[in-house]
Amino acid sequence: MSTTTPSYVSGISATPLMFQTIGDALEQAAEQFGDRDAVIVRHQNVRMSYAELNTAVDELAAGLLSLGLQPGERIGIWSPNRIEWVLTQFATAKIGLVLVNINPAYRISELEYALNQVECKAIVIADRFKTSDYVAMLREIAPECADCAPGALRSARLPHLQSIICTADESLPGMYRFADINAAATAETRGQVADIKTTLDPDDAINIQFTSGTTGMPKGATLSHFNIVNNGYFVGLAMKFSADDRLCIPVPLYHCFGMVMGVLTCTTHGAAMVFPGEGFDPGDVLQAIAAERCTALHGVPTMFIGELDHPEFANTDLSSLRTGIMAGAPCPIEVMKRVQKEMNMGEVTIAYGMTETSPVSFQSGTDDPLDKRVSTVGRVMPHVQVKIIDEDGKVVARGERGELCTRGYSVMHGYWNEPEKTADSIDSGGWMHTGDLAVIDDEGYCNIVGRVKDMIIRGGENVYPREIEEYLYRHDKIQDVAVFGVPDERYGEAVAAWIQLRDGESADEDEIREFCRGQIAHYKVPAHIRFVNEFPMTVTGKIQKFVMRDHMAEELGLDTAKTA
Repeated sequence: MSTTTPSYVSGISATPLMFQTIGDALEQAAEQFGDRDAVIVRHQNVRMSYAELNTAVDELAAGLLSLGLQPGERIGIWSPNRIEWVLTQFATAKIGLVLVNINPAYRISELEYALNQVECKAIVIADRFKTSDYVAMLREIAPECADCAPGALRSARLPHLQSIICTADESLPGMYRFADINAAATAETRGQVADIKTTLDPDDAINIQFTSGTTGMPKGATLSHFNIVNNGYFVGLAMKFSADDRLCIPVPLYHCFGMVMGVLTCTTHGAAMVFPGEGFDPGDVLQAIAAERCTALHGVPTMFIGELDHPEFANTDLSSLRTGIMAGAPCPIEVMKRVQKEMNMGEVTIAYGMTETSPVSFQSGTDDPLDKRVSTVGRVMPHVQVKIIDEDGKVVARGERGELCTRGYSVMHGYWNEPEKTADSIDSGGWMHTGDLAVIDDEGYCNIVGRVKDMIIRGGENVYPREIEEYLYRHDKIQDVAVFGVPDERYGEAVAAWIQLRDGESADEDEIREFCRGQIAHYKVPAHIRFVNEFPMTVTGKIQKFVMRDHMAEELGLDTAKTA
């Protein structure tokens, strides 16, 4: 009989899972930590205690009910980091509306697909962010909103959408002002908020987050209260969070990193959440840490690099920092060491997961040995199971690589309205197949060593080549295209495309990028484009992207960065 230890780990904990809704978690925080800082949004000059936040959320929830929205219906949010995002996150949860996170970088075709895929009845939008004019883009899809009363949209291209709520100060045709929603609350709808609370179940679907698909358009990962309340709580435990902590959150709210590992981690521990800006700016982050005496900081490696290299870094008081999370992309070992030493984050942790698992499955501890914190993603989270399997689905021995599979409370309900794609990812045993290649050592520490699929991770954003390829195939001149990732010092990976044009056609890189601009998110637009006559192929006719990647890396003088 073999004595080989299998690559299976289970997170054992004396702390039980919490069977509560997001609304319950906020109300509990308001009761226990009512007068303590809950949320600080520096760019909007907003500061609320937990008691004030809970009151504001209840009013917004009552206002949303006055628009005719009902539990179980979907409401999108398309906005950078603002107080309206946090209020909407909690208010929708209190009345059982399913919040649909829309990436602020999405463009017209992506937005239209997302809203229709989950049949959003309403959407909260910012007016603009950086170069994105959200109002103009939405009007391009639904021009009918220019001539309709707020809440009465009847759009040919967005047949399910009825209400648009805009955070702009001024009133816009066909749209509610976010600031006016509270005023729409009545005694009746306030009573309904309380009544609905008694009907909600922690296992109810409450959030849909779109993840890019390997075979086409994004899929809507559907998460429950139970999924994300517990994940946020145990992420905080790993950082030894308490009500004395103050977390700086420069990561986006539309992503699990912001709304779960940020907002819900703070809420379940009574800690303060500090938002330094609408989007990431290293100077704003440094100022926020110093001014608010933040004890923790989240970010992807590129964010930490930007902070470390900022001209004001040496002049900024970071002595209050203790911990935080670096996640979203492979962490360069030297960057991790600098963060620990130069940013005073001796207890910084590394986390690994995916949207479909709420998101964190592995996290290092604040007291893990230094070599483990810079070279692995830590050990399995409490109440989570993980196994590493070979191509035949058999569990491999410790130290051998294979596909990482996760099972437990954190696994999503599925992809919204896509049972076949759900079945492709979650097997009959309840295991979520991540597509990531990993190794688990004899002590249970996990190292992510690659990807079964050819997903690109650019600065924390998951980019699936197939999605970009499908879009580029729409170009009249393109015969064939292959998209893949190449090493990039700043973003970890950059998007590259090899394009084969139709006979007799000509094009240049600028034309291809212009074709993408405004239609797909900026981080998906290829940074490197080459026009070729043929692709490297196997004898069975499969494109060899690894050959293309190696060729491009050599041509560009790039080396794969040494990463944790």
